[in-house]
Amino acid sequence: MTSSKKTRMSMLDNLTTTGTPSPATTSMMSSNRALRSARDAVDGHRVWDIDPALIMDDRYADRLDPNDVADLREAIETNGQTVPILVRRHPTEADRYLLVYGRRRLEAIRLSDKVDKVRALVANIDDDAALRAQISENMARRDLSFIEKALFAKELVESGFGNQSQVAEVLTVTKSSISMAISIAETIGTDLARAIGPAHGIGRPKWEALAKAIEETGISRDRLIDLAAKVHDDAAVSLLTQDNSPDTSEVSAQAFDAVTRLVAKAAAQTSAPSPARRSSRSRPLLVSGQRGGTVRRSDKGVSLDLDTGPFADWIDSQAEDLVAELHARWKKRAED
Repeated sequence: MTSSKKTRMSMLDNLTTTGTPSPATTSMMSSNRALRSARDAVDGHRVWDIDPALIMDDRYADRLDPNDVADLREAIETNGQTVPILVRRHPTEADRYLLVYGRRRLEAIRLSDKVDKVRALVANIDDDAALRAQISENMARRDLSFIEKALFAKELVESGFGNQSQVAEVLTVTKSSISMAISIAETIGTDLARAIGPAHGIGRPKWEALAKAIEETGISRDRLIDLAAKVHDDAAVSLLTQDNSPDTSEVSAQAFDAVTRLVAKAAAQTSAPSPARRSSRSRPLLVSGQRGGTVRRSDKGVSLDLDTGPFADWIDSQAEDLVAELHARWKKRAED
């Protein structure tokens, strides 16, 4: 395997797993041209203190839980904002800015009642360069899960940013990994993926297996979405009512497991053989050598249909006694 191919494979590993990136991955991401261009365009490399209300965020969503910033807000309030965000000037509105990257830091400060300004670098870049910088910064982060990266790649293709080959080039992964990730994201569905959440620690093989099982069983995605939502709702209730509340970072993984179990149950029911059914059949009932009616056997039991006449009238009047006598004979035979 050539050196360049090994490097691209290491990037593929970064897309299809949620583990720590290899040194080759980190090196490639840190030297990404899009990020370098954005940083080179920063005004004098000065860090500005900006009112968060002046910053607009109209970028592509890359996280399934963008509002999960409580820990980050607490850290910023305690230690300050150590890493600036990157913004660019709004093309038509003076004194306003568009976010390039740093969404969670921006949101954390917006929600803070202790910090009122966000530290930011201001870059002079256009829409395309801003998007490429966002992509490069996002894909370099280790805390994006597989399904978040897959949905991000899917949105880039669907939005017209480029075809799979072009997106693969920007994300510095192979086209086959992009095709695989998008296929999984399409089968799972955006609504279900968002209901489950990022599911950190759940890598490509498990998402791929879930996608395949959903496709094979044809199970209702609404049913799966409701289940995932219930897991999150139960966790939220536990957070309010229990001393030992669940780790919120694990709730989406629990939702994934619950959905997987339900799909597996549906698959087992689909593949299980149906119980053998007796075919309904009938035969003539002979009385003194003559046909006097019909005996019918079906899944519901045995029935006797007697032809109309005095014998049928007598059977009707003696039915309970006759059945009791026959039952006693059957029990004696079973005992013998």
